[in-house]
Amino acid sequence: MDRSITDTIDAHGDPLAFQLRGGRARLLPDRGRLVIKVEARQMAGHQKEAVVTEGADGSAWRLTSDEGKHLRGTDLAPFPLGYFNAGMQSDLYGHIRALAAARRIALDHVGIRVTNHYWLTGSFIHGTGEGHAEPPDIEVRVDSAASTESVIGLVASALDASPAIAFLRSPLAGNTFALYINGRRRQVEGISNSPSADAADPYRAYSQVPRPLDPGKRRDLIEKTGRVEPGTFELASATVTNKLIRNVLGDGKSAGRDGLYETDTWLGMPGTSHFKLVSDEGASDAAPRGLSLFSAGIAFCYMTQLARYIENMKMKIHGVRLVQFNPYVGGSNAMAEPIDTHLFLNGEAAEETHLQLLAIAARTCYLHAASKTPTEPNLRIVHNGEEIARAA
Repeated sequence: MDRSITDTIDAHGDPLAFQLRGGRARLLPDRGRLVIKVEARQMAGHQKEAVVTEGADGSAWRLTSDEGKHLRGTDLAPFPLGYFNAGMQSDLYGHIRALAAARRIALDHVGIRVTNHYWLTGSFIHGTGEGHAEPPDIEVRVDSAASTESVIGLVASALDASPAIAFLRSPLAGNTFALYINGRRRQVEGISNSPSADAADPYRAYSQVPRPLDPGKRRDLIEKTGRVEPGTFELASATVTNKLIRNVLGDGKSAGRDGLYETDTWLGMPGTSHFKLVSDEGASDAAPRGLSLFSAGIAFCYMTQLARYIENMKMKIHGVRLVQFNPYVGGSNAMAEPIDTHLFLNGEAAEETHLQLLAIAARTCYLHAASKTPTEPNLRIVHNGEEIARAA
């Protein structure tokens, strides 16, 4: 991966997402333990690129992210929180689909709407920013000839089997970090040290920028739809006087019977763009699985906070890259295990400044906040157009 900050996600004319390496047959969503590896780098401005690998033998996908104009981004690719939203509902859909097949419940159509709620306090200039997360609203729409009781039981079981939902329900108190400054690992302070061996710097692991495995394959795994929320955007302030609330919306649906799922996601603010993300919860390996989008969102969100602090505090730090390991356990009582993040920073700033940046960005990141704050989703189930259950 080129370390140049002038590199852009559209430099080669490649799609915003593509398969980089093929893998073996996928694990079904209710079996075993899956560790998703995210290798990401900061590019020009708020643009970011990641290679997401689905387990030791799984496929690898190149995914890209950007921020909207309110953060002075170029708005070319989905914002980090949109990835998280799309990945959450895709993973839930995958478990609804798998359990329906096991229970011989025929599904004509499944749609899911998720609204995530975040808020920020403090200042990027003074290093006092802090991110917060609240329970999401989840609406599951099922068209099926199955009974009401069967549909309620199906959705409840799918929630329990989804590692993405487990991520929300159970706090990950053991998230760990490793820091590498100009190529050398340092002991972190005020935050849990990673017990893992050194991770490979993505700059050294990749001799060339990622390119499509098959350039002829579909280019629509991630697309900017052209739809924009009404109104004019306003630049985000570096200092928050009260609560800065961010609502992230996503409306998704099953796309055929092979496990593909499509999500339209956007930030609930004037002037923000909509993005479509396609995921694959089946066995065809035609798109990233929901947990890959989910994991990429966590990495991208953390990198946005790093970039904002570097910019606002005028830190002499560049060449930001990270390797993130996200373990998930399937089964009827799914689990999300603590995140292990290896951060690579370069520059002339003092070592204490690099250490400060790691901890401050982790505290500001909405999704690290979500991982540490247990929340139970507000659930609404709609069966054949009629609401049949609601739980808060």
